[in-house]
Amino acid sequence: MKRIKALLAILIMLATSGGWAQEKEAALTLTLDDAVIRTLKNNYGVAIQVLNPELAALSLSRAKEKFLPTLGFGFGKRNNESASYSWLEAAETTTTEYSNYDLQVSQLIPTGGTITASLTGYRNFTNSKFQTVNPRFGSTLRFDFRQPLLKDFGFKMTLRDVIINQNNLEISENDLEATLANTVYSVEEAYWNLVYSQENLKVRQQSLQLARDLLAKNQRAVEVGTMAPIDILAAQTEVASREADILSAEVQVRNSEDRLRTIINLPEAEIKLALPIKPADRPRFEEKEISLDEALLTAMENRPELKSLKVELRNQNLNLSYAKNQLLPSLSLSASYWSPGISGDRIIYSDAISGNIIDIIPGGASGALQDALGFKYNNWSVSLTLDVPLTSVFSRAQYAQAKLNVEQAMLRLKNQEQAVFLEIRNAVRAVQTNYKIVHSYRAARELAEKKLQAEEEKLKVGLTTNYFVLQYQRDLSNAQIAELKAVVDYTLSLANLEKAMGTILKNRNITVDQLMRSE
Repeated sequence: MKRIKALLAILIMLATSGGWAQEKEAALTLTLDDAVIRTLKNNYGVAIQVLNPELAALSLSRAKEKFLPTLGFGFGKRNNESASYSWLEAAETTTTEYSNYDLQVSQLIPTGGTITASLTGYRNFTNSKFQTVNPRFGSTLRFDFRQPLLKDFGFKMTLRDVIINQNNLEISENDLEATLANTVYSVEEAYWNLVYSQENLKVRQQSLQLARDLLAKNQRAVEVGTMAPIDILAAQTEVASREADILSAEVQVRNSEDRLRTIINLPEAEIKLALPIKPADRPRFEEKEISLDEALLTAMENRPELKSLKVELRNQNLNLSYAKNQLLPSLSLSASYWSPGISGDRIIYSDAISGNIIDIIPGGASGALQDALGFKYNNWSVSLTLDVPLTSVFSRAQYAQAKLNVEQAMLRLKNQEQAVFLEIRNAVRAVQTNYKIVHSYRAARELAEKKLQAEEEKLKVGLTTNYFVLQYQRDLSNAQIAELKAVVDYTLSLANLEKAMGTILKNRNITVDQLMRSE
């Protein structure tokens, strides 16, 4: 009966290990780079953040539109009729037909001024007598220039919306970079934790196998009478305990897989297959020399949060300059130049009383237009306009608010710099400490192996008991797990240091531009 039980135990063990091997064969194999690339393509958080630079770019394009020329077209026509009160004016009804058109191009210039070019024309016809030109055509070519000299003057004032939107675009790209950095670190954290959980399961399985081997050996010893049946209770208890450890380890593996699946956001087809994930990479234990000063300097130059706050400070300084400019009175320079032209049918009368027409010298609209375009008649005007408001309460409130916003932006920047400094110190300390911890746990594992070997040799000659062998087996298992955890922690501390320095994307050849183009 005992042999049957032992055989069943071995079969169950083989079935379990065989199922695990088959599961591994049907697994989704991923390298760390594969996991990162899939995440950047599929993660919803990244997809949401990618849209912000696109929205900012559209806002920038809209802000630049005010520097596009403005075209204007107009046409009008009217007809007036009124009773005639004099036979000298008309027979019964006085009729006037009038039509006009205008073309206009207006352009805002970077200094805040406006240049306008316009061409207007009209045609006037009436049936009234004694008209010397009828119909009459008129055209005027006109150039107007208006430039504010105090309030709203200068490139910064005119380009303020463009500069702010350009800065906002830079901020959105920095925010996207920060999101990518956090996402990449989350992928690495989930990936290496999955590696740890799977290796932890393997160690637990090996530990269970050792306990089962010892139990089988003890059962054979009981069968031949060299060991009392009560002496195998410790081995049976340890087997049951280690089986429970495996159940917990398997749950940890599944949880780690779900965590990585969620971050990567695998396609629906792969999710339905529910394949276990098999990490292809293993953590490397390599010492990395780190200087706190160099790490801090790198972080100050590369951290996207600091870049965004510096850009925001530029925005607030620009808003302060604008608010200060709005306190000035309005002084505007206006200059105009226009060239009119008139043409039409010249009517020659026999005398000034009878109204008899003896000749008509024809003239069309083209004559008036030629005069205007040929600058036949030159006219110009220049003026200055000063507007001093009696109160500027709201403008001064805006200026005071802008000063506070600048001060607030500076404080936010300094606060973030302090936070980065603390984060860098902690990250550097974690790397240095975890490196030493790995060496300590590696030494502890090597000693545990030697202790177990020595204890097994003593058991063979009857100088110890099963209890101590099982205890040393568990000590070795714990030491192996602790060493693995220390290596994973060291690897993650290096990734965290790269994130803290703002180089985690650069070291993996990931850029914001590449991601946006791939979208």
